[in-house]
Amino acid sequence: MGKFVIKSTGKGFRFNLLASNGQVIVTSQTYKSLASCKGGIASVQACAPVAAVEDQTKGSFEPAKCPKFQIYLDKAGEYRFRLLAKNGQNIAAGEGYTRMDSCENGIESVRKNSQGAPIERED
Repeated sequence: MGKFVIKSTGKGFRFNLLASNGQVIVTSQTYKSLASCKGGIASVQACAPVAAVEDQTKGSFEPAKCPKFQIYLDKAGEYRFRLLAKNGQNIAAGEGYTRMDSCENGIESVRKNSQGAPIERED
């Protein structure tokens, strides 16, 4: 099982979702308060299991309804994904992957590791 780790930053709070091996799966935006950061975690837990996958790397794709994972190519040509909440807000982003199947595995890891994951503070 994974875990969420909340860190204080100079501007607020941010969380990472870690896999059972300690590897970062996704990172959040910076939240101004601890309560809103915890709300972001709750949103990941609620949205990840039911989120559609929208593959924007295809020439023509059907926009999926939120919540959704968006797969896209970054400026370096790597596959990345982000999780958008029901309201369309970006709540978590994954790292860059050189292969599409690795990116898809990252999404599945978010689905699996976010459910029931404990929340820890790291300061």
